[in-house]
Parts: sequence; structure tokens; C-alpha cells
Amino acid sequence: MLKKALSSLFAEAHIVDTALLPFSECRQTLPRLLEEKEGFAPQSVILFLLPYYTKKPEGFSAYAAPRDYHHFIKALYATLLPQLEASLSPYRFYAFTDHSPIDERHAAVRAGLGVFGQNGLLLTEKYSSYQFIAEIITDAPLALLGEADIAPLASCLACGRCRDACPTGILRGEGEDCLSAITQKKGALSSEEEALLRREGSAWGCDACQEACPYTERAKKNGTIYTTIPYFREECIYSLSTALIETMPKERFRQYAFAWRGRQVLLRNLKLLNK
Repeated sequence: MLKKALSSLFAEAHIVDTALLPFSECRQTLPRLLEEKEGFAPQSVILFLLPYYTKKPEGFSAYAAPRDYHHFIKALYATLLPQLEASLSPYRFYAFTDHSPIDERHAAVRAGLGVFGQNGLLLTEKYSSYQFIAEIITDAPLALLGEADIAPLASCLACGRCRDACPTGILRGEGEDCLSAITQKKGALSSEEEALLRREGSAWGCDACQEACPYTERAKKNGTIYTTIPYFREECIYSLSTALIETMPKERFRQYAFAWRGRQVLLRNLKLLNK
């Protein structure tokens, strides 16, 4: 359990799902990200979840409805890391999400935050797969931060509903790419890809496997799936159109996850869907 001072720092950001893990229990994926930090010998990892679901948007993935979480996490780390470094000097703290030196899903499961889903995502009872994972890696000994309860590498019950729901069949070993990746491709789509987008009605991303999951069904029924983090509840977009994207000011457009591929990719998809 995180010590009181550390918990209060997260509570200020409305983050409640946190856990500790010895760095030795992590699976390293990009070790160079730590090797380039001279003299740094990681000892502990502070993991936390960022639930983002508010409601299902029309024709695109739920993670793209709120503003891009990378902006949120950047601001959070800018506040959080100096406080940690000041209170636990001379120890060092480095923060990551997505582009991380460790396998984040593996670490989250080992830390007891959830289990592996058949769709390759972390599943939790509270949020199903509708959360982001982030972590802070430090050379501070675990004893200074709190206690870690190391969990086994557990998986879901493998009911197969996510695999059955997959539009391209990639989860069943049948397709070459997922729908989400296809919607984010630059340039012209093949006739088969265009037909797939029209059939599924997706302008960006795909939540088919997540929506079919029993964890999602339970989390919605229990009311726990909905984020309480203000950032993910404000300035959400639940419907996309060609007119909206064409007229959206550049600074606002850049706030959302679909901006990373450029405006033309999203406009191509919306025009295919006659939106």
C-alpha cells in the first residue's frame, strides 16, 4: 500500500488506483531508456491507472472522446515529480507511459491491478479495459514508498467474446491488422479496407473487443467504469463530422488523440462514412 504522503499526491489528481512493484519483477522492453540515465539504478516502480470512460461515442473509439491523455500525464508529472524528488532527496524519479522501458501490462498484473485479457489489454474489475497505465521508476528503496503485494500472472476466463467480436478477425488469428490500425493508416485505403470501415461505421479506432467483454458489462452495470478524473470528463467529443474537423481550430484539434495522424486521415474516414 502506498504511504500516506504519496497517496495524497495522487489523490489531488483524483487518481485512486495505484500500486508498487520492485523493479526486479518488471519485464524490460526498452532498457536503453534507463541506461541513458547515468548512474541511475532503478529499485522501485509506482504504477497507476487512468480511467477515461464517460460514455460510448458515435462511430469512434472511446479513448478519443476526451482530450489526449498525454497532455494530462505531462502536466501531472510536471507537478508530481518535483514533489517526490523534494521529499525523497537524493533519490531520482523518471516517469513514463506508452513509450516505457518496461512492459506496462505485465507490471500492472504483477502489481495486482488487473489481469491479462484475450484482447491483449489489461482488464480490471472497476474499468474493464478502459484505462491507461502509467508509471514512475525510481532508485528509492521500496521500503521508503510502501509495501508491494506481488500477484501471479493471471489472465481472464478466456470466454472468447472479444475474439468473436473482432471485426477483422486478427484476435482469432485470421486477419492481418486490427480495425483501429486501419483507421489510422495514412494515404489511400484499399477497396477492402474502405468496405470494412463502411461496414463497421468507424471513423477512428475500434472498441468492439472491449464492448463485448464481460468485464465491461459488469463495470457498466456496477457504475464503476466511469472516470472521476475531471480532465477526462471535460471537453469531450462524442460525435464527429467532416464539418467539425474541417473547421476545428488547430490548437483545439491538437488536444485530441486523433490529431497525431493529421487531419487528413480522419477526414478521409469521415468522408467514406458520408459524415
